[in-house]
Amino acid sequence: MHINIVVVDDDPGFRRIAATLLTARGLRVVAESQDGASALAAVRAHRPDGLLLDLHLPDLDGLAVARRLNAEGNPPRIVLTSTDKSFWSPEELERAGIESFVAKDKLVDADLRGLFTPSAS
Repeated sequence: MHINIVVVDDDPGFRRIAATLLTARGLRVVAESQDGASALAAVRAHRPDGLLLDLHLPDLDGLAVARRLNAEGNPPRIVLTSTDKSFWSPEELERAGIESFVAKDKLVDADLRGLFTPSAS
């Protein structure tokens, strides 16, 4: 079973690194986006299992993107990332529809496959 991911970041170098890390862990990157509007379009077009979402985007921030996807129903599993420490509590992130936060410099050590694999119900 493939786990399809959309990577969203305004830095093309980071998108490339993230895609490499995700692919190395057996995940499939189906699209990349550089801003919130194209992220929303990519999720609607590809219906991925997961979204690796940067907090700071040129148009919408990652929380706004997550909230919109959550409001539309059946959102992907969203992992927020940033160079900044998360200032939000786990409850605030959960209300926005965000599964977890991983700092960009910790991404290489993160259990990416585990973060994007749905838990057994």
